[in-house]
Amino acid sequence: MSDSSPEGNQVPGSQATPMSSPSADGDSTGMSDRVSELMSKLNENLGKVDWSQMGKYGKAVGIIALVIVAQIIIKVVIDTINFFPVLPGLLELLGVVVLGQWSWQNLTTSEKRNAVFERVQTLRKEYLG
Repeated sequence: MSDSSPEGNQVPGSQATPMSSPSADGDSTGMSDRVSELMSKLNENLGKVDWSQMGKYGKAVGIIALVIVAQIIIKVVIDTINFFPVLPGLLELLGVVVLGQWSWQNLTTSEKRNAVFERVQTLRKEYLG
């Protein structure tokens, strides 16, 4: 490392122009004018926004964030379960047993099948309109 200053590295015969610092009156006044103009435009645009609709957007963003967090948590739990070699197979077997039991109770006769179909249609109309 050398102790030379940038002025010492100049080519002979060239004139060095010192870096200009903003003057108290010139540049700062222009900057404050630009900032005040920007703020006035921002306030004007914010005045045009229908703030009553923001509740809907906030709820939508909150629900999306909640779903993302829930999916991350579910992924971590499933990855932890898959880490143990015996648990995934046992959980699959448990799922098959529960599905078989539910099917036996709800789908063995035509009356039970029709009742399940009606419940599904009722839920579909209730939630989807």
